[in-house]
Amino acid sequence: MKVKTPSDSRTIMTDLVLPSETNPLNNLFGGELLARMDRAASIAARRHSRRITVTASVNHVAFNRSIPLGSVVTVEAAISRTFRTSMEVFIDVWIEDRFSGERTKANEAIYTFVAVDDTGIPTEVPPIQPETELEKQRFEAALRRKQLSLVLAGKMKPNEATELKALFMGDQ
Repeated sequence: MKVKTPSDSRTIMTDLVLPSETNPLNNLFGGELLARMDRAASIAARRHSRRITVTASVNHVAFNRSIPLGSVVTVEAAISRTFRTSMEVFIDVWIEDRFSGERTKANEAIYTFVAVDDTGIPTEVPPIQPETELEKQRFEAALRRKQLSLVLAGKMKPNEATELKALFMGDQ
């Protein structure tokens, strides 16, 4: 399998917040933002794996800033790490000031996708090689996030989570 970089699968979707997508405060519904993030992450996962992909989990979502009606919203999704059949997708959400054009990070999320074959059986995905400092940081932290998810789901015993133990215990 050919090793890929996060930029090989990066997906950027830009759209406008319309009145039908807002709550009574005229801000984008959280569920609408989740759907946009899921679509962008799905495309990034499919580009990376060249397979059908399914959302396995939404590991983290931070609604840090509300997104007002009329805002230009850009959702950027890129694979932060791959495992045997799964891919962690890191999503950054940006809003653009209507007058200055300045972009501000509004939200972020981390989704996990699994590549499957035509019958829905998980299939292997290519490895990823981070290049930038941010890609390297996200890559390194992904294993800790995966172990935490597995422990919380009861699929891994806490004493088997070596990356988490190292994080909390240090060199003892």
